[in-house]
Amino acid sequence: MRGIFGLALILALAVNTVSAFSNKVFLIRHGEKPANHNVTGLSAQGEERAQCLRHVFGASSGYDIGYIIVEDYKSDGSRDRPYETVEPLAKDLGLTIDHHCSKDDTKCAKDSIKSYADNNNGNILVCWEHQELGKIGAALGGKFDYPSDHFNLIYEIYHKDLTSNSPYSENCPGLDN
Repeated sequence: MRGIFGLALILALAVNTVSAFSNKVFLIRHGEKPANHNVTGLSAQGEERAQCLRHVFGASSGYDIGYIIVEDYKSDGSRDRPYETVEPLAKDLGLTIDHHCSKDDTKCAKDSIKSYADNNNGNILVCWEHQELGKIGAALGGKFDYPSDHFNLIYEIYHKDLTSNSPYSENCPGLDN
């Protein structure tokens, strides 16, 4: 019996250290995609959103983004939307986009975020495919389902939980639902 309680205590402590850091994590979906789903890259609206995010998360925004992580893209150009969505912002901020985790590797994303947070104070921007984005959020302590018909929502995780105002809009003029 005592062994079960000891194991439960160890597991509880492990769960509590999953994302025990003070950085804020902002999770967004990639920009709009072309109507033809066989075409890679962003649509014209997606390109507009990428430009808008330069202002939403830029240096004067107060978001204090120090790290940007996106799913890895393939050499044929597929899965490149998250990268293309944050590329203008990353250039403005002088940041290199981390794109070494595959789309469905939640553990890689969580571990990369935690590794950055363990050594840095800046906040974190995650841009991913919407279904996997919710899984990453859950791994960080903030479970949510990103609606498939939206591209404008920001989910914010702080101290292993969604903030009370999550989700909220990026407020990109002419683009947001």
